[in-house]
Amino acid sequence: MLSVNRMSTVPHRRITPCSTSRRLVGGTGLFVWITIVLTFAGPALRAADYAIGADLSFLKQAEGRGVVYRDGTRIRPGLEIFKDHGYNWIRLRLFHAPKQLPNGLDYTIALAQQARAQGFKFLLDLHYSDTWADPKQQTTPAAWTNQTHAQLQKTVCEYTRDTIRAFRAAGVLPDLVQVGNEITHGLLWPDGKLPEHWENFADLLKAGIDGVQAGCGTNARPRIMIHIDRGGDPGGTKYFFDHLNAYGVPYDVIGQWYYPWWQGSLDSLRTNLNFMATNYQKDIVIVETAYCWRPTEYTKAPGPFPETPQGQREFYQAVNRLVRNTPTHRGIGLFWWEPAVGHGRLRDRGFFEDDGNALPIMNALGHPDEK
Repeated sequence: MLSVNRMSTVPHRRITPCSTSRRLVGGTGLFVWITIVLTFAGPALRAADYAIGADLSFLKQAEGRGVVYRDGTRIRPGLEIFKDHGYNWIRLRLFHAPKQLPNGLDYTIALAQQARAQGFKFLLDLHYSDTWADPKQQTTPAAWTNQTHAQLQKTVCEYTRDTIRAFRAAGVLPDLVQVGNEITHGLLWPDGKLPEHWENFADLLKAGIDGVQAGCGTNARPRIMIHIDRGGDPGGTKYFFDHLNAYGVPYDVIGQWYYPWWQGSLDSLRTNLNFMATNYQKDIVIVETAYCWRPTEYTKAPGPFPETPQGQREFYQAVNRLVRNTPTHRGIGLFWWEPAVGHGRLRDRGFFEDDGNALPIMNALGHPDEK
């Protein structure tokens, strides 16, 4: 049973539900709802296997523009190549109303359907923005500006509910939902900005989680992930999740990103994995990682591995071993961020050479001794 602990100094604020099927009244109502979900959803809230995942949100756009991917000498669809090399999860981000980026609802549903047809499980990454949401920007969608806090709670809940319903109707209900992206400094600024507005922030997260539940119909609720950017930072992780837990936000999985040029050594990552597993008893996913196969990030000083095709592969295997060795088997997955981008500097972190040939990293996790 999930316990909800609150600091005595944290007042309760009722969230605004978006479903008339139930109302959450006070801390007791929230606790009862969590208990019911965990009791009856049961196995649906447990990870069935280790996630070897990739964020492939740009893949459909890249292939639509004529980018090709080769496995050996043969051109093949990108999803097929990843599936044949042991990948079992796909992560897809969703923007509210993107103007320049492709990751709107119809595009994301279509890509999720392609992935599900290949047998992938599906992590939905809700950005709650019209563009990139990250520690430096959490821009409220243009359609939601000038709303009061109560209105914004209702909007978040209803938008999330309707989004989950749309995926469910399309036959691709997510297996895991990330409520917000890299929310170390909050979301939906300025209303939910941290550290100024912890209570508002918690309300908005609860509204999003409530919306996930409301959109599922009779289906079991997908697991809920909370994602921050502190993979190598135990202190920052503790600050965030201690506060989050104090407000009774219900979640199932801790998502972290780990880019070594920002987050430090593998020892820092190991320390934080051990800390999270010991202190929070939650499953943990490194939901974003990457390393370059040609010199890009470490041009002035050497990195932990050479920025070469083989060095990239060795980095990935090293991170994978750390996640798999997390205490009490709490490390349940690892996702590479955008390994199939079609052009630009991000291709230096990808799994394919400029001509589309797969790099050695494609085989990094497909062998029994690496699992």
